[in-house]
Amino acid sequence: MAEKQTNRKMVIFSVSFYITTALVMVFVNKWVLNSVDLPFSLLWFQVAFAVILLHISAAFGLFQLPIVQQDICVGLLPLVIINVLGLSFNTVCLQYVDASFYQVARALVLPFTVLFSYIFLYQKTSMMILLACFIVCMGFFVGVSSERLTLSMLGVFFGVCSSVSTALHAIIIKKSLDVVKGNTMELVYYNNLLSTIAFAPVILLAGEHKDVFNLFFDSDPTVLSDGKNDSSARTFLIVTSPVTHMISSAFRGVVQTILGAILFEEILTSGRVGGIFIILSGSCLYTWVKDQENKRQIESYEKLEKGELNRDEGFNIESENNEKGDE
Repeated sequence: MAEKQTNRKMVIFSVSFYITTALVMVFVNKWVLNSVDLPFSLLWFQVAFAVILLHISAAFGLFQLPIVQQDICVGLLPLVIINVLGLSFNTVCLQYVDASFYQVARALVLPFTVLFSYIFLYQKTSMMILLACFIVCMGFFVGVSSERLTLSMLGVFFGVCSSVSTALHAIIIKKSLDVVKGNTMELVYYNNLLSTIAFAPVILLAGEHKDVFNLFFDSDPTVLSDGKNDSSARTFLIVTSPVTHMISSAFRGVVQTILGAILFEEILTSGRVGGIFIILSGSCLYTWVKDQENKRQIESYEKLEKGELNRDEGFNIESENNEKGDE
C-alpha cells in the first residue's frame, strides 16, 4: 500500500514537473524572443545549462559521467545534427507564431513519426493508428486554414520542419542507443555536450555573436539569461505511462493556449481553438490505441511464461502487434 502511494506521489510530481517546465519553457522563450532576436544563442545557453546540470548530478552521485570517446562522438553525429536542427526549427517557429498557436504549427509530429517508422523501421500500423493520424492532420489544416490571412506562413513552414525533425529524432535515438550500448544517460550527456559545440558555429554564421556581445556589455544581460534554464530541465524525471503523459500533454496544450491569450494578448479564433481540440483528440486516440496494443502484448508474454499459450500462439500475437506498429 505504501509503495503504491509512493508511486502515485512520484507520478503526480513528475506530471506537475513536466507541465510546469514545458509551459515555462514556451512562455519564457517567447518572451525572450520578443525582447531580443537571438534564437540560436538562446538555444546554446539551454543545452549548455543541461550539460552543467548533468555535471552537478554526477557530482552528487546520481550517475557517472562517461569518458568522451572519439568513435562514440562520430557515431552520434546524426543524432546531434537532427537535435540541433530540431531545436532550431522549434525556436524559430515560436519566434514567428503566437504561443497559443505553437501547438497547431507543430501538430504533424505524430503523422510524420508513424510515416518514418514505416519507411525506416519497417513498422506497419493499424487502421486505428492511421485514423488518429488523419484526425491530427485535419486539426492542423483546420487551424492553419482558418488564419491564413493573419498567420505567418513562414512560422507554419518552420513548424512543419520542426515536426519532421522531431519525428526523425525519435527514429535516430533508437539507433543511437546502440552506439552507447543502451545507456540512456550517457546518450543524454553526449547529445547535449556535442550540441553545445555544434551551436557555436551556427551562432557565428547567423551573426548573433555581435548582438550577444552588445547585449552583455551595452545593456541589461538578464533578458537573455532568464530564459536559459527551463527547457533543459525537461531532460530529467519523466516516469509516467504513455496515457498519463498524453493526458498531461493535452492539459498543457489547453493551458498553453489560454495563457498565450492572456499573457501576450493573443486572439483565440474559433479555428485555432477547434484545430487544437481536433489535434488533441487524435493524439489521445493514438495513445489509447498504442496502450491497448502494448497491454495485449504484455498479457501474451505473461501467458506464455505461465504455459497458458504455446510458443506458436505467442509468436502469432507478437507478429500481429508488430504489424500494427508497436514501437
